[in-house]
Amino acid sequence: MTTQEDAFSHDRYLFRRKVLKLAGGEFRIYDPNGKLALFSKQKAFKLKEDIRAYSDESMTNELLTIKARQIVDFGATYDVVDAQSGVEVGALRRKGLKSMLRDEWLLLDPQGQEIGVVQEDSAIKALFRRFMSSLLPPKYNVRVGGKQVATFKRYFNPFVLKYTLDLSHDYDRRLDRRLAIAAGILLCAIERRQATYG
Repeated sequence: MTTQEDAFSHDRYLFRRKVLKLAGGEFRIYDPNGKLALFSKQKAFKLKEDIRAYSDESMTNELLTIKARQIVDFGATYDVVDAQSGVEVGALRRKGLKSMLRDEWLLLDPQGQEIGVVQEDSAIKALFRRFMSSLLPPKYNVRVGGKQVATFKRYFNPFVLKYTLDLSHDYDRRLDRRLAIAAGILLCAIERRQATYG
């Protein structure tokens, strides 16, 4: 079983989700050595998004809770809570209508103050993906305090949704790894709901 310290100690992660699951969602998050770091379960048929992340597939040791404040909409805010301590890590807020053309999320601290942003790499590429072809997988840049600290990159695969998270440039750990992983889970969950698998 992955400990909480191990789960959030890495600079690189791989997110995987099988595309063909009909209800809910299951996301497996692997460390750089290919070991399962977290198993995430998205509850099916919930008006408010409710996603949990566990240390393994037995789901006996919950590490993160990600819950929407509102009924699912384009501008929902998701609170991220450390399930072990009950302490709020921060939140992620999707930039509503703006994200229909170019996906963007605000990173918020526990007090609700904006600390950074997760943004699709290019407005031109984003429009191409939405209106021309989904064969160009998205990439997201993550900035905290104006400095790029991480990237999410999706890989084209019609059967398995795959994202990598690279935090290796976050030398001074400006971004809480728990918030970064929650962002990755939400990117996978939202993409699943929009059925933009390529």
